[in-house]
Amino acid sequence: MKWHEMRTEEVVEKINSNVKNGLSESEAKNRLLQFGANELQEAERPNAFLVFLEQFKDFMVVVLLAATLISGLLGEYIDAVAIIAIVIINGVLGFFQERKAERSLQALKELSAPQVTVLREREWRKVASREIVAGDVVKFSSGDRIGADMRIVQASSLEIEESALTGESVPAVKRDTPVQGSDISIGDQENMAFMGTLVTRGSGVGIVVATGMNTAMGQIADLLQSAETTITPLQRKLEQLGKILIFVALFLTMLVVILGVIQGHNMYDMFLAGVSLAVAAIPEGLPAIVTVALSLGVQRMIKQKSIVRKLPAVETLGCASVICSDKTGTLTQNKMTVTHAWSGGHTWTVTGNGYDPAGEFIANDAKDPAQNKSLQQLLTFGLICNHANIINKNNQFVLDGDPTEGALLVAAMKAGYTKEGLLQEFAIVKEYPFDSERKMMSMVVEDKQGKLFLITKGAPDVISGVSEFILWEGKKQLYTTKYESIVKDTVHVLASQALRNIAVAFKPLNHFHHTMTEKDVEKELILIGIQGMIDPPRPEVKQAVKECKEAGIKTVMITGDHIVTAKAIATDIGILPMGGKVLEGKELQKMSQEELEEMVDDVYVFARVSPQHKLSIVKALQKKGHIVAMTGDGVNDAPAIKASDIGIAMGITGTDVAKEASSLVLLDDNFATIKSAIKEGRNIYENIRKFIRYLLASNVGEILVMLFAMLLALPLPLVPIQILWVNLVTDGLPAMALGLDQAESNVMKRQPRHPKEGVFARGLWWKIISRGFLIGLVTLIAFIIVYRQHPDELIYAQTVAFATLVMAQLIHVFDCRSERSIFHRNPFQNLYLVGAVISSIILMLIVIYYPPLQAIFHTVSLAPEEWLLIMGLASLPTFLLVGTLFTGKKKKNMV
Repeated sequence: MKWHEMRTEEVVEKINSNVKNGLSESEAKNRLLQFGANELQEAERPNAFLVFLEQFKDFMVVVLLAATLISGLLGEYIDAVAIIAIVIINGVLGFFQERKAERSLQALKELSAPQVTVLREREWRKVASREIVAGDVVKFSSGDRIGADMRIVQASSLEIEESALTGESVPAVKRDTPVQGSDISIGDQENMAFMGTLVTRGSGVGIVVATGMNTAMGQIADLLQSAETTITPLQRKLEQLGKILIFVALFLTMLVVILGVIQGHNMYDMFLAGVSLAVAAIPEGLPAIVTVALSLGVQRMIKQKSIVRKLPAVETLGCASVICSDKTGTLTQNKMTVTHAWSGGHTWTVTGNGYDPAGEFIANDAKDPAQNKSLQQLLTFGLICNHANIINKNNQFVLDGDPTEGALLVAAMKAGYTKEGLLQEFAIVKEYPFDSERKMMSMVVEDKQGKLFLITKGAPDVISGVSEFILWEGKKQLYTTKYESIVKDTVHVLASQALRNIAVAFKPLNHFHHTMTEKDVEKELILIGIQGMIDPPRPEVKQAVKECKEAGIKTVMITGDHIVTAKAIATDIGILPMGGKVLEGKELQKMSQEELEEMVDDVYVFARVSPQHKLSIVKALQKKGHIVAMTGDGVNDAPAIKASDIGIAMGITGTDVAKEASSLVLLDDNFATIKSAIKEGRNIYENIRKFIRYLLASNVGEILVMLFAMLLALPLPLVPIQILWVNLVTDGLPAMALGLDQAESNVMKRQPRHPKEGVFARGLWWKIISRGFLIGLVTLIAFIIVYRQHPDELIYAQTVAFATLVMAQLIHVFDCRSERSIFHRNPFQNLYLVGAVISSIILMLIVIYYPPLQAIFHTVSLAPEEWLLIMGLASLPTFLLVGTLFTGKKKKNMV
């Protein structure tokens, strides 16, 4: 039903209601039974135990459980317990995250009014919101929350704040007459009131036309339930890694065992060695290290005023290629601010932010604002004809009242005026409230000399139409066509900058009595001037957008606001380039999803869009291969936030619904904070690549030293307990420290990773295999040299091999800090890593030189000269690779 197009009589007839009497109690009960309660329905919740079990279906978890079984069979009970603990912790975290996401619907429910005033059997009664039905006649006034979707049939100075649904910062002026147009958006349906919105001014009566899931809020709830939560790139990469590692581990284990048996080694010894290698090949600490790295990143981000609700979101944000940002309250301050004042032929630019009364008036023609009587009258009369108040709460200036009036109040305060001071000079005699038909409001005031004045403010075209004079250069002039043309041009110039213009006029009243109507007094006015206001961009947003662009991230504005305002803001902060496309909701409505996908890459601003549109835009960008971050603060943003790769909600102005649907919450509602989060996300991903590189190269080295020995018919260079010790201790601590590494200087100058880029992209596989090959080779060389010198002392040779393997890995960890080479970064910059390496060396020396542990780990004390061989061979892989890199660069430069 297009309720907004119908006359009141048609609405009453269609829905079988009665404006004078309301519904009878029996009819209301019948409709309640027939159509259900006026509340948002939740999807059926899955069994909690089944949700918990779902957490253990991940392939990497299965691999970890297999590693646990193997470790237990080997008697490594500490290792087995540690792995089980990791698996259970991960499962519990996943379970609570899923349960927390279900609170989105509960937060939506809380936006519904708990009680409403309903006309039943000719009496106005308070009933619970859930009990109202279609056809009920409801009245509401300032401060009330709308309980259901209604067609307004009476409106008196009615304004409703709908930003949660439309994204518009200014309350919508409502009327009770039909609105023509079948495809108009919610924001333009001026005779409708929607569930969950807030009455900010005036009063009204409406007929309920939709309840529960049939309301606009209900449609959003339905979208929120049906929007799929996407798997993050990191989760995909780890799943791929798990599959690769299990295959490689099983294949190499079988190969080593078969070769060993062929070479005549004991079957049981070879089985133990093979199983040890399998455990070594699967870095069971990887998920734990990833979780720790993400958690530490989260702690750093909290200090930068962003809270991560889902750990993988940190990494996902690091590879975002598009940020879809809501305008109101995200890119802008959500505070109407006067930025221009025009009076008597002069224009002043007004500085300052939001509702903070600090600011200046800067004249283009160097006119001193303090000496300009017309400007002073424009500001003082705008303040007197005003109901707003600015409250200082903990050094934060908060508006109490209408945003437009708040802007006029703050502008006057910037010139040094206060409401208390002016109200001592002028007493208010009578008020003519704002009316959507008149588009103005007036106050009759009396000064200390007993003179009466009428002060009027409203739309410039309306004020212009009832003005007979104008203040020009401080003098009253007849409002001729010449001045009328100047005023029109001024309004056009200000409107082209997306400013909302309010004109102020006055006139002395020689005769006045309280029975006089608006028509009696609002005529023959003296036009003082115009104040132009806008919800301005946050001061830091422009730089943040620029830095995102340098990082290869496109920022797209998606707003329910008007196209002119959206274009002006987007151009001002650098989102909309020359030739960039702007798309309006009504154009979007006519497109198919395929057509939107074709052109979505060229569009920078989407204006006047609905929640369904936002969802379509996110899906279109994802279809084009983008990793999409969606920011927002309203209920209308929640479905798109949930469906995006990473949803970002505002912490201060954000609704609970938006926060619950999000992965990241910005505590300061600052778009610039996203830039810091992106940097942190990119660094965390690079750190994950670093410790994967380190762990796998180390594991490849361990496997290859055993494989080469089998191929050369040599004794085992390492015993199983040594392999497990290296895997658990030497690999673990430095890998954890790599997760704390600082970002490289160029991290925000790189393009975002391609969504399909694997963890091993950019040559990581080659780095792992080549370095693992060299680590295995130098370990085997150390073993062969010492074994040939002491053929009767196998344990001595195995101890040298063990020490060489450990030291080669610990030198390699510093090489992993840079994509280039070990010399590109200061090794002492990461003190955690230095401490981890020193700890690992001390633990290795204890195992080698402490007698009680020698028997367990099959080691013996080494002579000092052996350490020259160990350190020389352990350093060789790093210098070989650096030499190759240097030679390659030299050849390239010569070419």
